[in-house]
Amino acid sequence: MKYLLKLFLGLTVVLAFSACLKKVADLPVYKNGTAAVLTASTTTIAPTATDSNNVALTLNWTYPQYATDSSNVKYLIQIDKAGGDFSNAYTRTVNDSLHTDFIAKDLNSILLGFGVPYNVAQDVDIRIISSYANNNERINSNTITIKMTPYVTPPKVTPPESNELYLVGDATQGGWNNPVPLPSQKFSKLDSVTYAGVFNLVGGKQYLVLPVNGKWDTKYSVNDNSIAGLSAGGDFGFNLPANFPGPATSGWYKIVLNFQSGKFTVTPFANQIPDNLFIVGDATAGGWNNPVPVPSQQLTRISSSEFTITMPFIGGKQYLLIPVNGHWEHKYAVADNTITGLSAGGDFGYDLSSNFPGPDAGGIYKLTVNFALGTTGQFKLVKQ
Repeated sequence: MKYLLKLFLGLTVVLAFSACLKKVADLPVYKNGTAAVLTASTTTIAPTATDSNNVALTLNWTYPQYATDSSNVKYLIQIDKAGGDFSNAYTRTVNDSLHTDFIAKDLNSILLGFGVPYNVAQDVDIRIISSYANNNERINSNTITIKMTPYVTPPKVTPPESNELYLVGDATQGGWNNPVPLPSQKFSKLDSVTYAGVFNLVGGKQYLVLPVNGKWDTKYSVNDNSIAGLSAGGDFGFNLPANFPGPATSGWYKIVLNFQSGKFTVTPFANQIPDNLFIVGDATAGGWNNPVPVPSQQLTRISSSEFTITMPFIGGKQYLLIPVNGHWEHKYAVADNTITGLSAGGDFGYDLSSNFPGPDAGGIYKLTVNFALGTTGQFKLVKQ
């Protein structure tokens, strides 16, 4: 019996070894895909509002020759402002197709999302990333550039015909008195659909926004001021039944009303708006002498957040803005006056380290500063 058992075990080992030596068929080799070639139906797009639902752009591309059925291939369309790296691109996914259409209102939304102004042509880059359905073997197509112009869409809330807005309510320094104090409770018009202002608000109170100072028959308000968090922003509309809820804590706040979206925001403002503003420096006729000559170097306040002055400037010099004439304790300045082009305008702030750079050439200029723009304020200098 021992002999038979050994013989059986030996045969088993031989057979197993023979099986291991048996040749296995080669695994299939799938060839790599190729870059899709992208083309567009046009290179210039400038639709109007009446074209909103019409196809404005058709993209076509070639099959990237993956070794699979076309239904297993995925295409990622990316659109970005020209010169971008597609890191903030709009994306659309297409499966089992070699083309896609964009209607005008979709392209308009993409452009406005990039911050492109209405009626301003903008070059955009478009490419396609093809891959297997599981995202393996991603291959970029060629990039094409198309010039697109966004059109004006009707705003969600109709802006005031007066082109002016005023703040009233017990959350304001003027209370419910109407007409309201000017210019401290007047908004600045930033563009056709955006108004903003910086106000010293009383905590735990309410307010309304009026298109005509001194009248109660029309107003901008909210539908329900009991909504949690509405004091920081939300929806507003025309002649709605409830007052805006003010912030819980007293202080300086920036209020922005966007009529295009029908949204408002309320954010704390780091400093405060001065009652007065004066210009001093060797770019001015008064030089660095402080106090400065008034009224020739005193800015005029035209809204809650905006001051302006038109005056002669001396070329190649500098200046500061001061809230109290004759005092140097505080100033409005810029962070770095070596920035190219800053003499024409940019950001400024409270007690920053650098003087404003004046214009290169002397002449009559209009200086406008608006604390409601940017984080702490922006200025603009325009030759008259």
